Amino acid sequence: MAGPTIRPCEDRDIPAITAIYAHWVAHGTASFEETAPSEAQMAGRRAQVIAERMPYLVAELDGSVVGLAYATVYRTRSAYRFTAEDSVYVHHAHGNGGVGRALLAALISECEAIGCRQMIAVISDDESEGSVRLHRRFGFTPAGELKSVGYKFGRWINTVRMQRTLGPGDSKPPVERA
Repeated sequence: MAGPTIRPCEDRDIPAITAIYAHWVAHGTASFEETAPSEAQMAGRRAQVIAERMPYLVAELDGSVVGLAYATVYRTRSAYRFTAEDSVYVHHAHGNGGVGRALLAALISECEAIGCRQMIAVISDDESEGSVRLHRRFGFTPAGELKSVGYKFGRWINTVRMQRTLGPGDSKPPVERA
């Protein structure tokens, strides 16, 4: 079977990405949200990512959207503008099928192309071993753990932070994006 096609997210993808994300809100700790956002809210979030000139991608298999990935500026203060935070969500029926790998590879490439120099992953606790393995595969290294920072499903949840250098990293000054 051929791998997924990765492409920029379009308006027509909003129902599919909303459903994928809603599953993880309801059934996992990859998101710390407790109520799934509506299609209108997801469209607004996508628009915000695009307005910040950051990538928002989807993965398609056989014409169906089976995953999404996007990057946001890590923090809002201007000095963080060269550091991206990644988010990757794969349809629950397509885990371990290479969709996450294809999305993260494309997201890294897109972030490097726009001049990002670091990428941060914020991964929730022990339920996310697959996400930790995925990020390690792409050269992310541990950058700390925050204990009991989320409370969902009646329990406290830790987050692991991982980090990866993009492009030349901190070896030379960045170039401002146009």
